[in-house]
Amino acid sequence: MKNPIDRREFLQRSMLSGAGIAIASLLPTTLIGKDQGQTRGSQTTTVQLLKPARVFTAEDGKIHDGWVVLVRGEKISAVGPAAQVRAPEGSKTIELPGMTLLPGLMDIHSHIFLHPYNETLWNDQVLKEPFAYRTIEAVRHCERTLMAGFTLLRDLGTEGAGFGDVSVQRAIREGMIPGPRLLVATRAIVATASYGPGPAGFAPDLVLPKGAQEVSGQAEMIKAVREQIGQGADWVKVYADYHHGVSGTVPTFSEEELRTLVEEAHTAGRPVSAHATTPEGMRRSTVAGVDSIEHGYGGTEEVFKLMAQHGTAFLPTLTAEEGYAEYFDGYKQGGPFTPGMKKALNAFKLAMDAGVTIGLGSDVGVFAHGANYRELEWMIRGGMTPTQSLLAATAVNAKIIRMQDTLGRIVPDLYADLIAVDGDPTHDIKAVRDVRFVMKGGTIFKNRP
Repeated sequence: MKNPIDRREFLQRSMLSGAGIAIASLLPTTLIGKDQGQTRGSQTTTVQLLKPARVFTAEDGKIHDGWVVLVRGEKISAVGPAAQVRAPEGSKTIELPGMTLLPGLMDIHSHIFLHPYNETLWNDQVLKEPFAYRTIEAVRHCERTLMAGFTLLRDLGTEGAGFGDVSVQRAIREGMIPGPRLLVATRAIVATASYGPGPAGFAPDLVLPKGAQEVSGQAEMIKAVREQIGQGADWVKVYADYHHGVSGTVPTFSEEELRTLVEEAHTAGRPVSAHATTPEGMRRSTVAGVDSIEHGYGGTEEVFKLMAQHGTAFLPTLTAEEGYAEYFDGYKQGGPFTPGMKKALNAFKLAMDAGVTIGLGSDVGVFAHGANYRELEWMIRGGMTPTQSLLAATAVNAKIIRMQDTLGRIVPDLYADLIAVDGDPTHDIKAVRDVRFVMKGGTIFKNRP
């Protein structure tokens, strides 16, 4: 007999599920998709044979013409030449003529609670948009992301929306709303008085909501890590440098503070992501043992070599820099690159030359959700081949998030997170702009002939 839950656990579950239930009541049930193959709670195993023109497995970096993929339930059962893969009687055949089937793409630096700053400035989103409104926005952003072929996000901070990402994650997982698999970092951790809104520019006696959890010293660092993990964080996100007063961007935590954070997170089995744009912030983060560094626009040859030695992954967020240039520096797409854009591309090239593990992380939310594909195009401008960029968005990202045994490639026994596009994206990455077919965990969410 199952033990009854105690009162505290019941209250925790009720609080976490509240936002997801409210959101679900606003959505038509048809959003989940009529082609799911099974309803929530159903025990029926659906067998589907996908027949594209070609398959990119992300296993060997090659295109395989005439291959098919057999999906049984949530997982891939077989993949190979059509003549060698036998579908059982009663299976459903899905024709994808002229298309390339590839693993679902992953963007492992996102912010589902943000939207482009040329729509609403960051300060105004945090200060003026109610939590419920931002949560509904986040739900819509997740749906757009999935329909764009990105079947997993690592969301690195709710930017003032507390632990709302945990409820959105739960609602997706339970099938209430459509969206990608979601790894969450909840509130993120920043140094006291180093993150907005304010304190600069506001009256000193005004108590403002903050875009992340502020800490000072090792004791507060440990407490924040424990609180965020306790509330459901899959990753711990720390800002190793940021704007501080009028001094510009500087390191905001000591090596000792960062080591304390990493040790506490790793003890709990949670990896650590560090926002770092200065060489010293990147260096401190790397020697402290963080698992990934975000942005890295000011990275040097020396610091990227250090990252390669430590096995620290790099998420370059090149599209975010383009977004900032558009919103604040007058950049027009296709025009001359701004100094900031050139700096970001130079860092990307230095990371490639140093042999750093580079995944796809775009900082989407700074720019429009569902346009995550733009990061693939920027990575190619930075020196990657289309194949390398696709691998970064699939197999490489799966390794960075420690899910390489369940996602990121088209091989038997991995989850059937699959997308299809017209043509061959290893020759022309623009094919990924228009995703025709989306499957997540064996469920079809999009199938447009």
